[in-house]
Order: sequence, then C-alpha cells, then structure tokens
Amino acid sequence: MAIEVQNIHKSFGDNYVLRGIDFTFEKGKINMIIGASGSGKSVLLKSIVGLMEPDQGIVIFDGVDFHHCDAVTKRDLRKNIGMLFQGSALFDSMTVEENIGFPLKMFTNNSPEQNRERIKFVLERVNLPGAEKLYPAELSGGMMKRVGIARAIAMNPSYLFVDEPNSGLDPLTASVIDKLIQELTYEYNMTTVVVSHDMNSVLNIGDKIMFLYQGKKEWEGTNKEVLSTTCRPLEEFVFVSDLIRRE
Repeated sequence: MAIEVQNIHKSFGDNYVLRGIDFTFEKGKINMIIGASGSGKSVLLKSIVGLMEPDQGIVIFDGVDFHHCDAVTKRDLRKNIGMLFQGSALFDSMTVEENIGFPLKMFTNNSPEQNRERIKFVLERVNLPGAEKLYPAELSGGMMKRVGIARAIAMNPSYLFVDEPNSGLDPLTASVIDKLIQELTYEYNMTTVVVSHDMNSVLNIGDKIMFLYQGKKEWEGTNKEVLSTTCRPLEEFVFVSDLIRRE
C-alpha cells in the first residue's frame, strides 16, 4: 500500500514551509525524509497523517484521498497507521502495558485477554519481554523508543510513521533502533516513512530518500546514490552531517 503526496503546500502566515511536494512512499520499503532543521520534514509528516491540514494538494493512501474522504473511511485508515513520535510520547502515569494497550482499547473490540496477548507479543518482538508493569520513568531512552515502536505496531498497521527515531540516543542504541525498524518493515511489508537528520540511518536503512531544501523536494534517490549526488544542497547537508558525527 503506497502513499502518494501530490502538490502539497503548507504555510503559517507569511512563512511558506512546504512548496509543492510530490512523492510516492513505497510499500515494503523504508522511505526517508531528510533535510536540515526548518526544511519542512516534520510539517510534511504531520500533513500526511492528518495532524495538520495542507493548504493545497492531496495525500492518497492506497487510492483513498485521506483529507477529503468521509469520517468512517478516515477512521478506518487511521486504524492502519502506526506512529512513533520524536519523544516516544508515552503516558508517564501509565505502565508499559497500558501505553501499548491504549490504541487497542480505542480502536478494537478485543477482549482484555486478547489485548494482553497482543501486548506480550509486540514486547517480545521489540526485545522487551516482561516489561509490562514498568513505568516510563524506569526505562532508558532506547527502551522508551522500543516501547513506542511496540505501541505503533500493536494494531498491525499497514503504514508506519517515525519521527526522528534516533534523537537523543547514543550511536550503538540508534543502530539497534534502526535495525528494528528495518526488520519490522520487511517482516510486515509496511509502508514506512522515517523523518531523520541522521546520515548513519540514511546510509544504513534508507531504501528511498527525499531531501527537502527550503520547503521543496530538492532530490530523491536511494541510499546508494546519496554519496554520489551532484545536488549541491544535498552535498553540503551530507558533508556537515559527516563532520558532526566525527566531532
């Protein structure tokens, strides 16, 4: 199930953040949105999943115009969307089990036992067996990301959106999270969209990449093509990112 964005524009007052974005996010692949801070990455992600309304353009989920469909169709689509927010966005007052079970209680008619089995399964899948009764304050940054991923895949979604998954993580933990996202994408054949400024992630797991520059799609290609690009803004972005990693 691919996602198409066509001619997406978004502005806030006189500040034009997105300027006519066209792109196809492919099923079974890790589609990455990269670019410097302020280039429009997170705004594009929020416009795709419905957290923001684009000023112009359409977002198509497997043939369905997301922003212009009826409420029932939109709700059904949202059941198929899993999302990992930048800060994991776990509820501090809830246990891991309650956090992961939140979308299951909201969107399904499962019995409590069915939900417990599903929660147990996804925790094992993200290598956190037995963590059900822990609270977010008891988790490391990497564990919180994995719980966030477990919650995102609890509904067995067709689409997975991930915003800066490696923010605040050390390189080793970031690599573990990248590998987990990659494994889940291929295992469940999801359309995965990752917003990132981490060139390690881009080069290691980016199947299809869109580079945003000043609100426009400046380049698209594969991770193998990034290092041989002749796109000057992308060259500068890669060079600066590489310098930051070395420091």
